[in-house]
Amino acid sequence: MTNQIKKLDGKVPAGPIQDRWKNHKFNMKIVNAANKRKYSVIVVGTGLAGASAAASLAELGYNVTTFCIQDSPRRAHSIAAQGGINAAKNYPNDGDSIYRLFYDTVKGGDYRARESNVYRLAEVANNIIDQCVAQGVPFAREYGGTLSNRSFGGAQVSRTFYARGQTGQQLLLGAYSAMMKEINNGKIKSYTRREMVELVIVEGKARGIIVRNLITGEFEKYMADAVLIATGGYGNVFYLSTNAKASNASAAYRAYKKGAYFANPCFTQIHPTCIPVSGDHQSKLTLMSESLRNDGRVWVPKKKGDTRKPQDIPEEERDYYLERIYPSFGNLVPRDVASRNAKNQCDAGFGVSNTGKAVYLDFAAAIKRDGHDKIKAKYGNLFDMYQRITDADPYKTPMMIYPAIHYTMGGLWVDYNLMSNIPGLFVLGEANFSDHGANRLGASALMQGLADGYFVIPYTLGNYFATEKFEKIDTNHPEFEKAFSTSKERFNKLLAVNGTKTVDEFHKELGLVMWDNVGMGRNEQGLQTAIKRIQEIRADFWKNVKVTGTNVDVNTELEKAGRVADFLELGELMAKDALVRKESCGGHFREESQTEEGEAKRDDSNFCHVAAWEYQGENAEPLRHIEELQFEFVKLTQRSYK
Repeated sequence: MTNQIKKLDGKVPAGPIQDRWKNHKFNMKIVNAANKRKYSVIVVGTGLAGASAAASLAELGYNVTTFCIQDSPRRAHSIAAQGGINAAKNYPNDGDSIYRLFYDTVKGGDYRARESNVYRLAEVANNIIDQCVAQGVPFAREYGGTLSNRSFGGAQVSRTFYARGQTGQQLLLGAYSAMMKEINNGKIKSYTRREMVELVIVEGKARGIIVRNLITGEFEKYMADAVLIATGGYGNVFYLSTNAKASNASAAYRAYKKGAYFANPCFTQIHPTCIPVSGDHQSKLTLMSESLRNDGRVWVPKKKGDTRKPQDIPEEERDYYLERIYPSFGNLVPRDVASRNAKNQCDAGFGVSNTGKAVYLDFAAAIKRDGHDKIKAKYGNLFDMYQRITDADPYKTPMMIYPAIHYTMGGLWVDYNLMSNIPGLFVLGEANFSDHGANRLGASALMQGLADGYFVIPYTLGNYFATEKFEKIDTNHPEFEKAFSTSKERFNKLLAVNGTKTVDEFHKELGLVMWDNVGMGRNEQGLQTAIKRIQEIRADFWKNVKVTGTNVDVNTELEKAGRVADFLELGELMAKDALVRKESCGGHFREESQTEEGEAKRDDSNFCHVAAWEYQGENAEPLRHIEELQFEFVKLTQRSYK
């Protein structure tokens, strides 16, 4: 591995942590109201982060252009988020505070996140709830009209606001409505069914993008003074994940290939409550919300290979293993801990279902305690979804769940201002690396996306505009022409291979390698095997992939081929990052580095840093830079939920 290491500066302000964002906002330069209309912004992705940013920036007066691959911004994958959004309002009066939310998030991420970003996230979270209530988001309420809260993993307080199991959808509709208002006002130009295929850099600054029109196949050039990427994560590298099939990493990865650093790519999250894999026919997996662990109890039979129906297994023959191992947090341990323990139980022979790759999530005690109607009011749509998929009634028999790839904590490196190392390229939401460390706590994805879009980027983008000078250019600039031709060549190259294997065959092959070697358990030999196999699969892809159709009109196979080509490179980067990080932290579990009790064992003396990778060209070793992490306010300790 290369020794050419840069020490990255996160541009974190100094002073007491509770004052940093407030002082930073005051010290930043601002653009006056009349001048805002002189600046233009491109927003790629219109989920929670992108839509909230677009709406906020347009309301301020900037000229905004948005792009999404769906037929409507309402169909962004943010709608799939189920369980809720965190904020430290302390409505239940159970001891919550901004500092406790900050502490829980740093600890939940196993001390691999930047403290100042996390504190800012906790600080602005309360504003998000007020904003969304004002938009009409139908949060659950108590009988007296106050907003309800429920618990989520990694916290001992109830701080999660929710709208049944549809929280992401309701929040997105709020952001979408705000965005549509500005479209109607003429401040946002919205382009749907467009995919970003190239970032354009002029004089060292991000100044535009090339997109492919997914309906006509045509390539289009767009120029602006800044580019915001808010395109989500890269979980679909694994083929089977809880992400929508259209979710992809291409916008972020193309930015990486133009010089943007990719940080902590090995930090991927396994969600513990997913409907288990049922066969080779599946193209994606379905998530059951973590909120179910409030009332559902996780267990396996005490007897290996027990084939009895769950209702026939008496209480004394059940192992409620999370309650047994982690008495303080019980079923509400963080996701990485719950996932690892489910895998351990199944690997030891205690798993259930025909495959032995599942554990029970049981609501019998909750229904007996609270009644059928109360449980239905809380989780009815989730129970209905489970029944439609599995044909089993969770009111009568326990759900069967197993861990699956869900969220990605890694992403493009950004500083405190959410700007990448490329001036003018800002990255929001799951597409950046900044707030979650090595494991994301439940109900904090929606929190981060909306915090970045509503309350952070309006300040930091204005500061960038006020402190930079922009030469006047148009889309005829040589850099646009170069990016335009490069984009066309890449897609023509995919069509020209004309091999014998489908895109999905290669994607599935990659997914198996990733799950087996870069999944819940990782070791040196497995990671080296993964790197070698991915290189072989990639070489085979460019010799034997068959992309049917043409580059004119709709061609979903061509779309997929471009994304899988990126996954075949990103998967290798993930494995390399995991190989170098010879410690366990959060969702990154190196089997060589664990405590006597089987928990993740960090190596703070060697790895208390962010790893940020710099692209060096095709088949060349990327450079691994680092940003040292300083823990001034939360003491580095071995994480414990017992």
